[in-house]
Amino acid sequence: MVTAIVGANWGDEGKGKITDMLAETSDIIIRFQGGANAGHTIINNYGKFALHTLPSGVFYDHTTSIIGNGVALDIPKLFNEIRDIESKGVPTPKILVSDRAQMVMPYHVLFDTYEEARLAGKSFGSTKSGIAPFYSDKYAKIGFQVSELFDDEEPLKEKIGRVIAQKNVLLEHLYHQPLLTVDGVYATLMEYKEMVAPYVCDVSAFLYEAIREGKNILLEGQLGSMKDPDHGIYPMVTSSSTLAGYGAIGAGIPPYEIKKIVTVVKAYSSAVGAGEFVSEIFGDEADELRRRGGDGGEFGATTGRPRRMGWFDCVATRYGCRIQGTTDVAFTVLDVLGYLDEIPVCVGYEIDGVVTKDFPVTTKLKKAKPVYEKLPGWKTEIRGITKYEDLPENCRNYIEFIEKEIGFPITMVSNGPGRHEIIYRNK
Repeated sequence: MVTAIVGANWGDEGKGKITDMLAETSDIIIRFQGGANAGHTIINNYGKFALHTLPSGVFYDHTTSIIGNGVALDIPKLFNEIRDIESKGVPTPKILVSDRAQMVMPYHVLFDTYEEARLAGKSFGSTKSGIAPFYSDKYAKIGFQVSELFDDEEPLKEKIGRVIAQKNVLLEHLYHQPLLTVDGVYATLMEYKEMVAPYVCDVSAFLYEAIREGKNILLEGQLGSMKDPDHGIYPMVTSSSTLAGYGAIGAGIPPYEIKKIVTVVKAYSSAVGAGEFVSEIFGDEADELRRRGGDGGEFGATTGRPRRMGWFDCVATRYGCRIQGTTDVAFTVLDVLGYLDEIPVCVGYEIDGVVTKDFPVTTKLKKAKPVYEKLPGWKTEIRGITKYEDLPENCRNYIEFIEKEIGFPITMVSNGPGRHEIIYRNK
């Protein structure tokens, strides 16, 4: 069976933990989109890890970890991650890389950095990982697929020449930076070929056989619904689809094979980067939640930037779950809220004097003001609790209130960062 694990909100919902947990009973874990611009934090028997490219199932010796064709593949970063986890005692994972995946080039990172500097105060809050220039090249059909590393030298160099002719115009006249050369880019590609060659595979054919054999497969998404380029808070979004539906494309499987969609939802809100964030809080209130949140505070796994903080947003989450096609909600970091006397929950948006529960397009979202309901807190530590009925009454009331508001079943409740700190609800 194929299960997708995706985010309902702005990312950082805890997808890494849920993937790592479900990988225990899975055979294959696939990254199907995005690149090294976001990270999944994992805490398990080996320690604490921030994965940026590797799927979050690499810590089991029975799993195969796949980099799908939809991923923005930064080969040096992938292999640095492999070396890093091996140095911490993790057995060498079995990894396959799609021959149809495209590669992030060093000049993508440069263009990302140059453009953010040029935009200055009007930048998109990029992690400067080269993701937007990479996807721009992919869809302009001037990117480099892994398969092209194995082409003959002459046609590959001919393509490089065509590609960098365009790049050099921008480097010279817009950014005033050093130019690219055919030999320099070719040498980089040959270094990448040597690194990736042992792992290259026709992933869609591999998965076709795995599905026929009844293997358990996880699709691991990056970021969340609010960062989808079509359905999110455009233009402050990422450059690939963050939705479960794209998992079929980014992995190379039929869409009807995705039977279960676990959408990960945080018990409060957080975001990294620019963009509309209706339930955002500021000052001491935000600092306290940020300090207590996540595991060791709410800071970006990739950038280390302090995350923007907010109360739970039912409007955004209901919408995020809907466009994901949610079958199950995994509700995370609930234990963080145990210090509060009462907990505000955003249940609607006021736009031009009218209250709505429907998530609007960005032009209207800019005008939205949060409408809150306050629920009583439970004022106690809930880590270590393993049965739902053993949670404090106000804690259960909080979960059930949100479940009713968003309209999707909360079947898993995470009450700590560890792999097995999870409560299953029978729905």
